[in-house]
Amino acid sequence: MTDRIALAALVDGCDAVIHVAGAISAPDRDEFHRINVGGTQAMIDAARAASVTRFIHVSSLAAREPELSNYGRSKAESETLIRASELAWTIVRPPAVYGPGDRETLVLFEMARRGWVALPPHGRLSLIHVRDLCDLLLACLNNDATIGKLYEPDDGTHNGLSHVDFARALGHAQGRTARAVSLPGTLIRAGARLDRLIRRGGARLTPDRARYFCHPDWVADPEKQPDPAHWKPAILLDNGLRDTARWYREQGWLRR
Repeated sequence: MTDRIALAALVDGCDAVIHVAGAISAPDRDEFHRINVGGTQAMIDAARAASVTRFIHVSSLAAREPELSNYGRSKAESETLIRASELAWTIVRPPAVYGPGDRETLVLFEMARRGWVALPPHGRLSLIHVRDLCDLLLACLNNDATIGKLYEPDDGTHNGLSHVDFARALGHAQGRTARAVSLPGTLIRAGARLDRLIRRGGARLTPDRARYFCHPDWVADPEKQPDPAHWKPAILLDNGLRDTARWYREQGWLRR
């Protein structure tokens, strides 16, 4: 994201940019800023230089709560850059994205296979299958009605899922019964400090992510849903989770 020569080559001859790249985990605020904010500015500059005006920017629901985490702050700042540009932009804030190839939710499938899923204190979340998200990004490209809009899509589950329901769904997708084990925020934050102590820069649960995970409301705003005439989700949660679990098993990522 900082190699401007490579970015110039990337957009050469293009009609549009779909900016998906970014960091979801980083050791500190500066690194999040360098990749998510500086990288977005570099993509804007590359698009301008190549006379590309159509720009689809993939942000995150975390941008709604910039004070909560360095990640959320960096995504909110990247949105500010997009809004201030003269580009024909669309901003998409996905909720939790899952599907084939994703290693972030794999650990939750693994826990559900054992009959329990460790989750933060009580809360709700929305999800979206990666294929539906991709379809939305492509649908925005040739639709001028999406220019200047900010969307928070989901899989169509009204008001999202409670953590209890999410754990059950992960188990059901594998033919098992799974329950949610609600971990206190203090325990999650302590686990983050321990993970960093042991794995240092390779820690998966950082203090920043712990703060993000413990927030009780990651449900997509129904007022920011895309117009169903332009796009609507095609993959229901149960089908998506079941197909994802099957893909994991076929790849040897998840035990049968």
